[in-house]
Amino acid sequence: MKKAIALLLALIMALSLVACGGNKTTTSDTADNTNDAAATEDAAPADDATTDDSGVQVGIVLPTKEEPRWLQDEASFEAALSSAGFTSEVLFSQGKSETELSNVEALLEKNIKVLVICAQDAAAAGAAVQKAKDAGVTVVCYDRLITGTDAVDYYITFNSFAVGVEQGQFLIDAYAGQTDVPLYLYSGAVTDNNAFIFFAGAWSVLNKAVANGQFVVENCDAVAGLGALDPDADHETLAGILGTITTNWDFATAKTLAEGNLVAADASQKGNVAILAPNDGTARAIADAFSADSDITDYVITGQDAENASLKYIQDGKQSMTVWKNTATLAETTCALVADLLNGNIPATEATYNNQVIDVPSVEQAVTVITADTLPDLIAAGNFRRRAGYSLIRDRSILHGQRIYP
Repeated sequence: MKKAIALLLALIMALSLVACGGNKTTTSDTADNTNDAAATEDAAPADDATTDDSGVQVGIVLPTKEEPRWLQDEASFEAALSSAGFTSEVLFSQGKSETELSNVEALLEKNIKVLVICAQDAAAAGAAVQKAKDAGVTVVCYDRLITGTDAVDYYITFNSFAVGVEQGQFLIDAYAGQTDVPLYLYSGAVTDNNAFIFFAGAWSVLNKAVANGQFVVENCDAVAGLGALDPDADHETLAGILGTITTNWDFATAKTLAEGNLVAADASQKGNVAILAPNDGTARAIADAFSADSDITDYVITGQDAENASLKYIQDGKQSMTVWKNTATLAETTCALVADLLNGNIPATEATYNNQVIDVPSVEQAVTVITADTLPDLIAAGNFRRRAGYSLIRDRSILHGQRIYP
C-alpha cells in the first residue's frame, strides 16, 4: 500500500483534460517576452466567436512561476481555452505589481477582448484593470479579488471562507477533548484579499475553541478576546492581525517567522502543538521549523493546494492535511464564462463578493480535504493505472489529474 501511495505522490505534471478541441496558447514570464506573434490556430474557433487575426482574444496574468499551484493553473488554462477555440496568452508577474501592470499593457496592445487576472496585490492591481476597462476589455478576477475599484466585471474563485473553515475545524477535531493546546497562527499576504477570507473562515470556528479553553494562542496577541470576524466589515481588524502573522506567501519568510516564534516561546508553549498554516508551501516551511525544535513533541498542521511536495509530506507524517482546490475545474469554469462573453452572452453567476467598492458577480467552486487517511482510498478506488513507464490518474477529479512517475 505504501508503494502505491508513493506512486500517487510522485506526480509532477498537470493534466487538465477538458471537453473541447485545440488551439495553441502562448506563455511568457513578463511583458518583456510577449512580443511573439499570437498563438496560431490548429482548429476552428467557436462558431459564434470570431478570431481577430491582429491579436489575442484572452489575456491571462498569473502571479508567479515560483509556486507549483500557478503552473498547474497555467496548464489548465492552456488546455481549456485553446480547446474551446480561443487564442490566448499567459503572462507571469513574478511577484511584482509593476510587472503585472506592464503585462496587462502588453496584452492590451494585442487587442485582447477579455482579461483574466490573478492579482499579485489586490489593491495595486486596480491601476492595471482600470487600463483594461478604459480599453473596453472585460475583466475577470481569477481566484483573488481585486479591491478598491469598479473596473472588474466578474470573479471566479474557490469558496475561500470554506477553505479556512476546513483548516480550522481540522485542528479542532484533531485535538477533540483536550485543553490548553498551544496554537500557532499564520496567514497569507496582507496584499491578497483571499488571505483575509481564509483567516476569517478559520477563525470563525477557532475563536470558539480558544474561548472554551481547547487552544491557547501563543504567537498572536492581536486575536485576544475576538469572536468571529467578517472579511468585509472587519477588514481593518483582520489587517492588523494578519500584519503580525503574515508569511507573505513566501517559504523563507514563513520559516523565519516560525523560527522566531519558537525562539520567543518557552517549553510550556511547545510540546504537542496545533498550527494554522495558510497553504502548502508555507506549511512545509513552518513544519520544517517546528520539526527542528527539540521541545516540539508533535504537531498538527494545515495546508491548501494539494501540491505534490505536500502530498509527500502528508505521506511521511510531516503535514497533516491539505485543502484540494481543483484548478482544472476552475479553469474550465473560467473557459465557459469567457466563451459566453466572447459569444455575446451574459454569464451565469451564483454569488457576489464585495471588493470595497462594488458587489462583483461571482462563481464559486467547492473544495475537498485530503489527508493520509484518504490517500489509500483514492488508490483502492482504482483511480490510477500504469502505462508506458508511468502511472496515470484515471479520474481527472483526483489530485489535478496529474501524472504519477515511479
